Amino acid sequence: MAKTKRTAQPKMLSGIHLSVLTLTIMNVAAVVSLRGLPAEAKYGLGSIFYYLFAALVFLIPVSLISAEMAAAWPQKGGVYRWIGEAFGARWGFLAIWLQWIQNTIWYPTVLTFSAVSIAYIGLDPAADASLAGNRIYVAAVCLVIYWGATLINLRGLSASAKISKYGGMIGTIIPAALLILFGIVWLLTGQKIQLDTNPATLLPDLSKLSNLVLASGIFLFFAGMEVSAVHVKEIDNPQKNYPKAIFLASLISVAIFIFGTLAIGFVLPEKSINLTQGLLVTFDTYLKTFHLGFLTPVLAVMLVVGVLAGVSTWIGGPSKGLLAVGHHGFLPPFLQKVNKNGIQINILLVQGCIVTVLVFLFTFMPSVQAVYQVLSQLTAILYLIMYLMLFAAGIALRVREPDRPRPYRVPGGKAGMFLIGGVGILGALLAITLSFLPPDQIKIGSAASWYGILIVGAVVFLSIPLIIYALRKPGWKNETAKNAMEPFTWENTGKQQAVKKQGR
Repeated sequence: MAKTKRTAQPKMLSGIHLSVLTLTIMNVAAVVSLRGLPAEAKYGLGSIFYYLFAALVFLIPVSLISAEMAAAWPQKGGVYRWIGEAFGARWGFLAIWLQWIQNTIWYPTVLTFSAVSIAYIGLDPAADASLAGNRIYVAAVCLVIYWGATLINLRGLSASAKISKYGGMIGTIIPAALLILFGIVWLLTGQKIQLDTNPATLLPDLSKLSNLVLASGIFLFFAGMEVSAVHVKEIDNPQKNYPKAIFLASLISVAIFIFGTLAIGFVLPEKSINLTQGLLVTFDTYLKTFHLGFLTPVLAVMLVVGVLAGVSTWIGGPSKGLLAVGHHGFLPPFLQKVNKNGIQINILLVQGCIVTVLVFLFTFMPSVQAVYQVLSQLTAILYLIMYLMLFAAGIALRVREPDRPRPYRVPGGKAGMFLIGGVGILGALLAITLSFLPPDQIKIGSAASWYGILIVGAVVFLSIPLIIYALRKPGWKNETAKNAMEPFTWENTGKQQAVKKQGR
């Protein structure tokens, strides 16, 4: 699960016209991550089916519907604005909360990957693997990296900008290219292929739902494409060029995921693929085979840099959006506090406390892999609920406000919106259902613990924003001209109707 990834709203590029290529690259950068590839490599050639299926029923609907809503309602707020326009402020607040909290739950999973990468910086493979599987070590490294990145963010945007810019290139793009290149060379040099190359395996066994749990995580690989939708008005001829950029980005992203996943399957037998260590073991295998084993620590450092860049970027992003909505009156003053650098200090501290508690779950689960997977599944459930609301909002707004100017529209008129939105809803519902099932491939201990964590976690994190909304007070609103949130369309309509009634 990537993917993942993730959900901060980018700044509008005022006065700049984006080319199809530029927007394509932006979309690819928003979704591609290598962290979750080992989970899908367990499916061999069958992973191709899952990637294509998720792209059709999730990635494309998210991209096209987000583009229409961003074009029609470009005001500040993102998913809060879009879903709030359709269903009211309460559900808009729930949506942006889910966008933030799923990201918070995501941190331990990506930090686990970083801890494993650091373990492989050593020179003794056996000792490195043992250290990477040590729960105490992993938990300690996760907390050190996370709180270090939080302190950097508290110093302001400029402090983390360079880390994000160069870290993404060093820690994600270059390793992805190397992974695919190694896989190609492996094939061309006639090395032994570990995965089953029988074409019949392209269509996986869909009879066992429990075998689909890891595959359901692919939906989150493609999460985040809605981020670039805010730029739909900045591309020439958006009705034609925006879909073109989306489909190009989708093809490139799917290609990276497919070939990266197969590159892992080429060298690691399915039964030996470890979700947290698989990528590092794959690189180590390729490098040693090609007599480049001395570069394994270098690749490990690069992947750590990539994680640091991602964590640094996402620690401040979604929480900034939550702060903006909080100023609108949906968060108590305590959570609206900012430091001298204008950073949402108390939101970040609360976020850090949640991450710390989740990291300590390592102590109670039978393995790091189990913790990694349960947190990934909880992230998926919460994020997909937000996407359900997004798809439903797209349909509702097309029906309710068909004449509103839309520089970009989902193709096919109202029927097209119902089709694309309906497919997205069904796909998200399927992924949510599968996310509750324990995977056969991982030892999770007690099934009751698995279901308990997922169900209780989902209920708690869904209830908190609704309780906050119900208890909100007028004094919580703390907007100035600089940070004011524009009213919803239906709020303006209500005011206009009230004025008319008073004038009668």
